[in-house]
Amino acid sequence: MTAAARPRLGLIGYGAFGRLAARHLSATFEILAHDPAGEGDAHARLVDLATAAACPVVVLAVPVGVMEATIAAIAPHLTPGALVIDVGSVKVLPMRWMTAGLPDHVRIVGTHPLFGPQSAADGVAGLRMAVCPANDPKAARRVAAWGRKLLGLKVFVVSAEDHDREAATVQGLTHLIARVLIAMEPLPTRMTTTSFERLMQGVEMVRHDSPAVFEAIERDNPFSAEVRERFFALADEARRGLSAPSE
Repeated sequence: MTAAARPRLGLIGYGAFGRLAARHLSATFEILAHDPAGEGDAHARLVDLATAAACPVVVLAVPVGVMEATIAAIAPHLTPGALVIDVGSVKVLPMRWMTAGLPDHVRIVGTHPLFGPQSAADGVAGLRMAVCPANDPKAARRVAAWGRKLLGLKVFVVSAEDHDREAATVQGLTHLIARVLIAMEPLPTRMTTTSFERLMQGVEMVRHDSPAVFEAIERDNPFSAEVRERFFALADEARRGLSAPSE
């Protein structure tokens, strides 16, 4: 497919994940990226916000903490029928913001690629992505098909609520435990078990995630607090059991 024939995709945010997305999508789309702090490369051309937002497909690859402001900034520039996709780690809040803040003439789909630059170092085929329908189920099916056919992903179509409920455990506990273990470093590296090494492999997968990712997973997911409290309560119960005198 020639550059002229490729549809344009506006990528708002060109950090670590934006670059990962561009690397895998640039064969299909002409990527126009906007990021005041970013630099263009072989996979994307940096443009102003209005130009990126005017593309027929617009992907929001910004931290959840600035997503609401970003939605307000792109809204005036979106074209009728445009497809707006977010890739945030949580879904309930971003989809609420997109539904309220974007014009009625655009189609909205929430997604969460369940991987990042670390876990996708060897490619994305076989990795997972959640797709959450909003105002256009057909658009959600189209995005799911892109994930399967263009990228070889395992795609799950779920509601935003179901996504966040499961992610509160899957991601919330992973990042929480990883943060504690990192704080305990240096940890043993000589006499280790296979189970410990696999635990540390999990830590390495999220070690370099930005603080904004941790904040989104733990604070912006409406189900994370309940999962954390249950985890801490069970940990306290285990500690009390170990502190009790042996019979």
